[in-house]
Amino acid sequence: MVKVITYGTYDMLHYGHIRLMERAKALGDYLIVGITSSDYDKYRGKINVEQPLVERIKAVKETGIPDEIIVEEYEGQKINDIISYGVDIFAIGSDWKGKFDYLNEYCKVVYLDRTEGISSSEIRTKENKIRIGVAGDAAQEEFMKYVSECGYVNGAEVTGIYSEETASPEITNLDHKLFDSYDELLEACDAVYLAPRPEKRYEMARKALLAGKHALCKSPIALSGDQCRELFKIAEDKHLILMDAIKTAYSTAYNRLRLLVKSGKIGKVISISANCTSLAEGKDIGDFRYQWNTIQSWGPIAMMPVFQMLGTDYTDVRYICRKNENRPNIDAFLEMDFLYPSATANIKLGNEVKSESDLIVAGTKGYIYVPSPWWKTDYFEIRYEDTSKNSRFFYQLDGEGIRFELVTFVRSVREAAYLSDAHLEKKTTECISETIHRYSEGKNVIVLER
Repeated sequence: MVKVITYGTYDMLHYGHIRLMERAKALGDYLIVGITSSDYDKYRGKINVEQPLVERIKAVKETGIPDEIIVEEYEGQKINDIISYGVDIFAIGSDWKGKFDYLNEYCKVVYLDRTEGISSSEIRTKENKIRIGVAGDAAQEEFMKYVSECGYVNGAEVTGIYSEETASPEITNLDHKLFDSYDELLEACDAVYLAPRPEKRYEMARKALLAGKHALCKSPIALSGDQCRELFKIAEDKHLILMDAIKTAYSTAYNRLRLLVKSGKIGKVISISANCTSLAEGKDIGDFRYQWNTIQSWGPIAMMPVFQMLGTDYTDVRYICRKNENRPNIDAFLEMDFLYPSATANIKLGNEVKSESDLIVAGTKGYIYVPSPWWKTDYFEIRYEDTSKNSRFFYQLDGEGIRFELVTFVRSVREAAYLSDAHLEKKTTECISETIHRYSEGKNVIVLER
């Protein structure tokens, strides 16, 4: 018996997939089809996969072509599968020609011509294509990151840019059209990514929504809970998508961490510590991070795990800050203490103070440790009293989470459904804005001497 094996994602199964499997099976007597898992797809950069693994397996099985279906979960698995299943021929599409020549050591490698003019990526692009305008302050480093990351998402086409600041060489050298006004940009796009200064986000998001445009807005999207709720209400009434852009919420590592916490892996959560700090030393006085309070620049990221794991109904919050010596209206350091009925949380934010910027989630059975900088992590640990039970987790991090965030945004727009709740709930976004507003009003604020 001649055994043949082939692999693929098989997302949105089409004639090209079927034809390739038929030709692979014709090479021998027994066909094994390997279908890539969702996590491995992300690792390989396939971030636009529409269907979950179970649906893709069902679709392939219903063709009646494969004799056996397996799941591909990690890099290097092909060698193990070929040896374990006694495979004689490895078959794959000709677009991979040369890529798998190393498998000739274990079996015969055959590259099959693909069916021209058909691909899942092209199908997704046609269905998802939306024109995204990028607006705000080009001095922000994430402004340029979003322009770049849109290029990795099928259908997310940057139609133009509007910068409130003087255009930098990085902006002017781009191939995208530069608009002279925000209104002109809105007319030319279906959706916008907004990254203006914090005090302008509510106004710009509201204008976009009233103009019938979907909006992905840098956090905080508003500086009060009332403003935030108003924006979500406008979006709901107009059947538009409004999403809070906290990239960490979309990273694989952070999502796995949350699932482990919810599953009770460390018992009941009693305390959370989240630190986000950076030094202004040697920075240009005009650097955007040092023109805002730390609660506006770092606060949303640090508050997110607190509200997602302990809830938004804290009973009290206390703020301890140290002001900037040259700009008394701007703080250089802020510590926030949250009190819950059966838990506490502490976050430290600093633009001119440096500490270990880690995340620790403490529970009744153990704790989770995420090293600095925790908001960009691809690694975390679960630690116990008995250290022999400790576990380490590693995950691929592409685009710092921005890439997956954009995919969720594009899918939400296309499906006319808010899909972000699995990553970042509206109530968390609203609580972030409300907590920032309390600080601005001076409630429970202690100012340290300079």
